[in-house]
Amino acid sequence: MEIQLGRGKMARRAYGIDEIALVPGKKTLDPSLADTRWQIGNIEREIPIIASAMDGVVDVKMAVRLSELGALGVINLEGIQTRYVDPEPILDRIASVGKDEFVTLMQELYAEPIKPELIKKRIQEIKQQGGIAAVSATPVGASKFGEVVASSGADLFFIQATVVSTDHLSPNNITPLNLAEFCRSMPMPVVLGNCVTYEVSLDLMRAGAAAILVGIGPGAACTSRGVLGVGVPQATAIADCTAARDEFYQETGKYIPVIADGGLITGGDICKCIACGADGVMIGSPFARAAEAPGRGYHWGMATPSPVLPRGTRIRVGTTGTLEQILRGPAVLDDGTHNLLGALKTSMGTLGAKDIKEMQQVEVVIAPSLLTEGKVYQKAQHLGMGK
Repeated sequence: MEIQLGRGKMARRAYGIDEIALVPGKKTLDPSLADTRWQIGNIEREIPIIASAMDGVVDVKMAVRLSELGALGVINLEGIQTRYVDPEPILDRIASVGKDEFVTLMQELYAEPIKPELIKKRIQEIKQQGGIAAVSATPVGASKFGEVVASSGADLFFIQATVVSTDHLSPNNITPLNLAEFCRSMPMPVVLGNCVTYEVSLDLMRAGAAAILVGIGPGAACTSRGVLGVGVPQATAIADCTAARDEFYQETGKYIPVIADGGLITGGDICKCIACGADGVMIGSPFARAAEAPGRGYHWGMATPSPVLPRGTRIRVGTTGTLEQILRGPAVLDDGTHNLLGALKTSMGTLGAKDIKEMQQVEVVIAPSLLTEGKVYQKAQHLGMGK
């Protein structure tokens, strides 16, 4: 439904994850029977959750442990891990600096050049320990380091930027990355993002994406929506982009997974993304709270250290448990941030969805009061959903 902003402009109503709820159908099933498996390229995972490529979230140790637990972690090829042989003292500095000095410190630390030999080293460290080596770079980074990533044996390559499109206009002295050519040339599946519209999603799939990332600006540490005014709330963005996935499948017979990226904190958020059509999700701040996370209880956005226009900040998330507790339980918190897999399976059981495909078909209602209705005591006492 279009809404008239004024005589010269119409707008479409868009919905965020907090504004919707999932409706049980006529059947239920035991959560142990819920099948949460999904696949990117030839890589199958039990848990449809990816840890985002942020320096406070994923390092070699986290990538390996996530693989062991049935999920996936992506390492940032343009971050601390590939700029410094020993990133630990650098991470200590980031965690210890005051908020007023933080941005300038980040700009200083990220001015250190990226070292191709460290890209190779980090990929090999993950592989040697039995982990899935998933890596991420911007389109510019992919142009520079694509060959070393390919030769190092990475399993997945994520090309990520605030917005990625196949139709990019560059200055005359710069040749933009040809996404279709890059996808064809790489020996591993290439995931492209981020996007929020039907048209761009379809273009990225036609360019050869093995999966697409959906979300602009919803992340806990991202400030792009405030700095740029750009973004579409996640529920609407996911629904639009999954419509493109289904159209592409009808055209080609190829099924391209859609990954909801950013703005997800609880198990309920993850469940609602999948109900909107997503095949999996990418999250950062929930994993930054793990005892094993490299951020020392802090989380910061990928665009935070930009030398010209920072579009992220550092937030204190604390440490609430082990990675296993957060991902598989048992939960020791009551707010939905522990045992994310258990939450998904229980939700699927409640809704009668035996697999991800059936979960994508459950009924969704607009429900802006879902998180506040009847929760006056929790809110007043800062418990459960009132934290």
